Amino acid sequence: MTEAQRSPLSVVILAAGQGTRMRSHLPKVLHGLAGRPLLGHVIGTAQALDAAAIHVVYGHGGEQVREVLGLPAVNWIEQTEQLGTGHAVAQATPAVPADHRVLVLYGDVPLITAETLRHLVAAGGSGAVSLLTAELADPQGYGRIVRGVDGNVLGIVEQKEATPQQLAIHEINTGMMSVPAKSLQQWLARLGNDNAQGEYYLTDIIAMAVADGVAVHTVRAPSEDEILGVNDRVQLAYLERRYQLRQAEKLMRAGVTLSDPARIDIRGTVEAGLDVVVDIDVILEGRVVLGDNVRVGAHCLLKETEVGAGAVIHPHSVVEQAVIGPGCQVGPFARIRPDTVLEAGARVGNFVEIKKSTVGEGSKINHLSYVGDAIIGREANIGAGCITCNYDGANKHQTVVGDRAFIGSDTQLVAPVEVGADAVIGAGSTITRAAPPGELTVSRARQTTIRGWKRPQKKPSR
Repeated sequence: MTEAQRSPLSVVILAAGQGTRMRSHLPKVLHGLAGRPLLGHVIGTAQALDAAAIHVVYGHGGEQVREVLGLPAVNWIEQTEQLGTGHAVAQATPAVPADHRVLVLYGDVPLITAETLRHLVAAGGSGAVSLLTAELADPQGYGRIVRGVDGNVLGIVEQKEATPQQLAIHEINTGMMSVPAKSLQQWLARLGNDNAQGEYYLTDIIAMAVADGVAVHTVRAPSEDEILGVNDRVQLAYLERRYQLRQAEKLMRAGVTLSDPARIDIRGTVEAGLDVVVDIDVILEGRVVLGDNVRVGAHCLLKETEVGAGAVIHPHSVVEQAVIGPGCQVGPFARIRPDTVLEAGARVGNFVEIKKSTVGEGSKINHLSYVGDAIIGREANIGAGCITCNYDGANKHQTVVGDRAFIGSDTQLVAPVEVGADAVIGAGSTITRAAPPGELTVSRARQTTIRGWKRPQKKPSR
């Protein structure tokens, strides 16, 4: 086992930049990618490395950054002046034990993977430095990796400091590196700012390492996506699509059919069974579980939801924090709100809203109804236009509908109220008291015809 593998790992994430090109009051690292702040992606990847500590160096909008991320396990370090990457890392090193290795990451580079970083740390070997590099067709803006005739790294030269010959180099520095903490502390203390930017460049430690006889190893990034940062909203949109394509490919390899992999947005995690089919423009947020043979129609939103095997979510439906049982039918144009459970084979049709309710096995709510704070039994039928009147202006109350009950169209069930098993409620009724099981209950005004009644007429204009 190498020293790099034995040494505890401290991750330092640089997140102090203002991001002026974003043209926003929001700190750059809080801009969202797949529904999560850029910095959140990087911290999540760092946590996957089982690091001994994660240090985030923040600056612009720092308190807002801390509040939004809300991660007590992270050590937050303020950089009051932005004097360069070397200066930023130096703010964190006093908190890093000398026997650790330091992995430097960036809060605006969200697509770097844990696998790539593990290779980078392992490449450090016994006391060496390891750099993550990339070969770009257009290296404009990046520092270049300068090598000797033997191929060994001599140093890194920043774009503004490079000679024409160095600008022709296509191997670039990504900024991510793994360095023994004790050596890093010594090299940072020797940094100067005599350069075009007047900043303390972290990259200058590479030449120091070479001068001190410390080996510098490089690891090539497996894809350009992993090393791309965000400086403006155009780059943010590009990385969003790259991220989504990566997630779509994972789903397809797991056996999911996507009608168009470019038209799905995954903003969390998805667990999918076999032969799942997802149509276009579907959004999956939080933890979503899709059982075998689930069908999700176009333009649906599923958030923090479990969908059982064989269920169908028809187009334009919104399902949030719910459990949809096997064989259920939902939609089109249905809204299933939090704390709803549809048991096996239940059917919820178009323009139906359900909130905090359980709908029993095989029950049907097919058209234009609202069910809130209710327990619906098995094989019940809720007719078109029915509502549970669950709110009295101060408190919510529960409605209970028994097994096989039939609720006629345009009925209001005024909670708290109970309808017994096998009961029938006549259409147009307002039910305020318990309806007994197995009986017909009707509450409506007597129909009357007024013979000879004349409709008012407009007076003729003069």
